[in-house]
Amino acid sequence: MQRRTALMLIPALSAALARPSAAQSAPFPDRPLRMVIPFAAGGSNDIVGRVIAEGMGARLGQTIVVENRGGAGGILGNEVVARAPKDGHTFLLGGSGSFLISSLVQPRIPYDIIRDFTPIGFLGAAPNVITVNPGVAATTMGELRDLARGSRVPLSYASPGAGTTGHLLGALLSLVFGAEMEHVPYRGTGPAITDVLAGRVQILTNAAAPLRPHIASGGLRAIAVAAPRRLAILPEVSSAVEQGFPDVVSSTWYGLLTPSGVPAERIGALHAALNATLADAAVQQRLAEEGVEVEPSTAPQDFGSFIERDRQRWQQVVTRTNIRAE
Repeated sequence: MQRRTALMLIPALSAALARPSAAQSAPFPDRPLRMVIPFAAGGSNDIVGRVIAEGMGARLGQTIVVENRGGAGGILGNEVVARAPKDGHTFLLGGSGSFLISSLVQPRIPYDIIRDFTPIGFLGAAPNVITVNPGVAATTMGELRDLARGSRVPLSYASPGAGTTGHLLGALLSLVFGAEMEHVPYRGTGPAITDVLAGRVQILTNAAAPLRPHIASGGLRAIAVAAPRRLAILPEVSSAVEQGFPDVVSSTWYGLLTPSGVPAERIGALHAALNATLADAAVQQRLAEEGVEVEPSTAPQDFGSFIERDRQRWQQVVTRTNIRAE
């Protein structure tokens, strides 16, 4: 009797095992998603994020709600995502400054960028441009280096704030030039541009989009693009690498990340939707207007490897120059 009962249970048990669990069979995404942008609305991060959110939402069949969570150099928005449910419905627009550099220069952050996040994919990068006030007697990287070395008073460089990408690029220039330079932090790119245009500060490094009109008008002189090659939106400006400065490479990059623990198949679905969006010519054109050169990653882990390489590179600059966010 017991043997017969057991034999009768085998087909039922086999069928149960063959059926996927509710969690496995649930469609994804099954409701609107949330993209957290760790900056206020209106800037380049917001523009880039919304272009990507619209394209991914169309491909995933769900609305992606953009949530701007500015504050503390990106830390507040990053923390929101680090603590979000691990279901793939919340993800972060991470950037070189707000995600990576903040973790190097802030004394305390409430998350670990490696342990608490899983990469989805790389979007692309906006190489930074090194510019000077036209009154500065330098037109090339070599001339700027010689001027910095020979000046009795340190040259000054503006940035959008302490611990930003612009701050670290200025510190990198000091190391490469072998000359001390004075950092002048501002509350955002706009005020920094204003003071360099007025000649109160001599050098400004920033992404190309906000600088391009001032370069075109002659208000700023572009010395070099901090990249291996020239920018499509500034084809007349040679790269630092072209000019013999291979270590002067710096960009404002963008990528998507979720909380750690999101199932791999959901990460894969988000990655596929991101890359399909980046393959769209209209999306590429819109991002190019922000100075972003699209470079989709082939797999989520490739973006993770990129973050680690960039972290190690900038950690050396932070350590050698003792940079801390003020």
